[in-house]
Amino acid sequence: MYTKCRSYELMEQTLKVYIYAEGERSIFHSGPLDGIYASEGWFINLLEANKGFVTKNPQKAHLFYLPISFRLLKMTLYVPDSHNRTNIIQFLNNYVEMITQKYRFWNRTEGADHFIVACHDWAPAETNEIMSNCIRSLCNADLRGGFQFGKDVSLPQPNIRLTMNPLAELGGKPASRRRILAFFAGHMHGYLRPILLKYWENRDLDMRIYGEITKASYLRYMKSSKYCICARGSQVNSPRVVEAIYYGCIPVILSDNYVPPLFETLNWESFAVFVQERDIPNLKNILLSISDKKYKQMHKRVKQVLQHFLWHTKPSKYDVFHMILHSVWHNRVFGIRPR
Repeated sequence: MYTKCRSYELMEQTLKVYIYAEGERSIFHSGPLDGIYASEGWFINLLEANKGFVTKNPQKAHLFYLPISFRLLKMTLYVPDSHNRTNIIQFLNNYVEMITQKYRFWNRTEGADHFIVACHDWAPAETNEIMSNCIRSLCNADLRGGFQFGKDVSLPQPNIRLTMNPLAELGGKPASRRRILAFFAGHMHGYLRPILLKYWENRDLDMRIYGEITKASYLRYMKSSKYCICARGSQVNSPRVVEAIYYGCIPVILSDNYVPPLFETLNWESFAVFVQERDIPNLKNILLSISDKKYKQMHKRVKQVLQHFLWHTKPSKYDVFHMILHSVWHNRVFGIRPR
């Protein structure tokens, strides 16, 4: 579990970020504030409005932010059904070339003190070459997909439904009133979820495992279950990880090679369960082996770490905006340096 650390306090006292002003708003300086890619837009908006961390003088900056919305990048440049992202990668190449020609800061470290915040699934592949030295805060934090542990940052991925009130519908039943052992529902993206349903759909009343269901039913089960299965989809990440925390449900991460969000400072094993993909047939036994005492401790810790995953219209100490900045700062100061 997260405890106050000197690096966070040092960040608040000293960190200065320079934001490159270049780029049209169709791709830069804004982003969607709802949906599963909303972290991009919220971070861009809040950082650009921040007077404490942002400096207009690049000479004083510790970090340099490339304010790209990868969701808008796809929406603007990708040709539907083309299965070709060459033009997107070329666009990013041109952008970095422009930055390096106009400024000298990238070339000092080959981009190691620059960072991006990217929630769209394609971002790792699109940045794996030209931005490989940058600190990449990615929702798709896949160790087999180019995510560099100790340099890159795993970005929390909530599903923001109400932009005017992102904190709506939080919470759920107390631990003692959660009667359902485990819950999952979702689209059948990827190879793993059909396997999960094959073993557990309609097999056991303790295991409420479904395909698509209504939003109302989804929220009711999230708020009433002890454990929420966060099974990977087409990629390793899933918004269910953060949603489970929002609704007081213990996340059960069923996704090999996934680095969970804010891993630098949160002790995930104190409030989440990690299950190997091959252990799906034994899922119920694994969850039943957790004592009631331990479950209640984990539930208490889920409620405690909730503050670190909340987006506020005005950032608050230790919230997700600050924690993303801290993770980037932490990996720049203490992490693995590119050669």
